[in-house]
Amino acid sequence: MIIQPNIKCGQCRRLYKFRLENAKKYTDWHNAPVTSFGDINGRLLIVGLAPGLRGANKTGRPFTGDWAGDLLYATLEKFNFTKGQYGASAKDGLYLLNCRITNAVRCVPPENKPTAEEINTCNKFLKRELEGMKNLSVIMALGGIAHSAVLSALNKKKSDYKFSHNSLHNLNQHLHLVSSYHCSRYNTNTGRLTQEMFEAVFENIRRKI
Repeated sequence: MIIQPNIKCGQCRRLYKFRLENAKKYTDWHNAPVTSFGDINGRLLIVGLAPGLRGANKTGRPFTGDWAGDLLYATLEKFNFTKGQYGASAKDGLYLLNCRITNAVRCVPPENKPTAEEINTCNKFLKRELEGMKNLSVIMALGGIAHSAVLSALNKKKSDYKFSHNSLHNLNQHLHLVSSYHCSRYNTNTGRLTQEMFEAVFENIRRKI
């Protein structure tokens, strides 16, 4: 069974304090741990870093409401992983097909930078996510922190699975790890990640599903 963090989770004191501060400023926002979204029976799990302040922390759904989500969901639609229209809201009626999305850290961190301790504390939720997806065949890690968190959750030696864009690692006979630069506005604005590069990762994923 997949275990999600409690809505009032306070295991990471810094993140808990930051959530409370935001709850006072933005009273109609989610401001809580963000649960996973999508098909528990899917073959693809996408793992991001953490909720964005004005994205998932506001809307309550991973990658929803900010630039990273605009690019991710448009690409998921192109590769037939969605049903419905993405409207940057948790109430837009969008469904994921054969796919699920989560984050390595479930609460928004200050300056989008979780500490190593916070990543480690939240890793048990990622571990249970992976265990609960019985049909899982491909994990997509968005960025180096997500890549490392996935390996930790699976008790894999990190030096055996180096992060690089559009890298493919066979974790066992049935499970593959495909990694990508994170689809953040910073990466796309600087040209580190282009739409063509991002779509190439999904082409790689489609060949494995």
